Amino acid sequence: MQITRCPENPIVWPGKWDWRRVATFNPGAIIDDDGRFYLFERACVSLRPLKCSVGLLVSDDGFHFEHVCDEPVFAADELGFPLGTIEDPRVVKIENTYYMTFAHRPYTYNCHPTGIRVPEYIPQKGELGSGINNTRSGLAVSKDMRKWEHLGWITPPEVDDRDNVLFPEKIGGRYAMLRRPMTWFGEEYGCTGPAMWVSYSDDLSSWSGPELIAGPENDWEGGKIGAAAPPLRTDEGWLTLYHGVDEVDVYRVGVMLLDIEDPTKVLARSSDFIMEPETYYEKVGLIIPNVIFPTGNVIKDGVAYIYYGCADTCISVATVPVQDILAYVKQYAGA
Repeated sequence: MQITRCPENPIVWPGKWDWRRVATFNPGAIIDDDGRFYLFERACVSLRPLKCSVGLLVSDDGFHFEHVCDEPVFAADELGFPLGTIEDPRVVKIENTYYMTFAHRPYTYNCHPTGIRVPEYIPQKGELGSGINNTRSGLAVSKDMRKWEHLGWITPPEVDDRDNVLFPEKIGGRYAMLRRPMTWFGEEYGCTGPAMWVSYSDDLSSWSGPELIAGPENDWEGGKIGAAAPPLRTDEGWLTLYHGVDEVDVYRVGVMLLDIEDPTKVLARSSDFIMEPETYYEKVGLIIPNVIFPTGNVIKDGVAYIYYGCADTCISVATVPVQDILAYVKQYAGA
């Protein structure tokens, strides 16, 4: 299977305004009814503190983007946390409403990159770092992608739970969400490391207890796995990209196929990764080196567009025919 990186990568990079002067990465993605591509970037104003917000970009071809607004469309200040951060937006459209899941910390950390692995994250003195400062996932809604309303929290404050992703349609009449609680692993949970789970809701407020989908299995994902972009509906099942992190913090991309009616049933899962850091912009960056982190994917004319953060610094895109990636992952059916 050949996944093609855009020759103009990275397609979105930091700068232009103060609120995104340091980094832009891990974008949500949508193709709207007008046929245009929209990206929701995680934009970083500084490393110390590591404070991020969400910007909005648009493109006619999926490769060349420009900003829709010169200010963030969603920020922690709007939630009543001026010292907090909004990270890793994933966006879906269900009926006539856009839904954004996001990761949130009430207090930001100081980020000290090492250039080798995950940086040192040091709580700031005084008010920052006080109280519970877990990453908590939230849900925001919008009718126009520009004005967002915080609908509520979708994970408890005492659990570090991010990489939460909504399915783009209801399953069995209920909303469905992938999630990754960081401390839920071990014999009692049925997985050796942080894993992918699914929860359901009738009202987007109360969520069912998580059900395990998949945990780490291979060396390249031995540290943890988690949802990447929202699952894509196909005739074969939910085409689902996920990220795997090895013991030296290299981020790669895996693929699995989930049952349409019951996503806890993994129909096929590749034992090998489908993307890993290869290019300079994927290996070298400001925050974490050796990272491919896809948080947005869309299908247009039978082609999947995969939008991913590169080394927590910039945004790139790769494409692959949907039938090619389906044929690839189905080789592992029943494995």
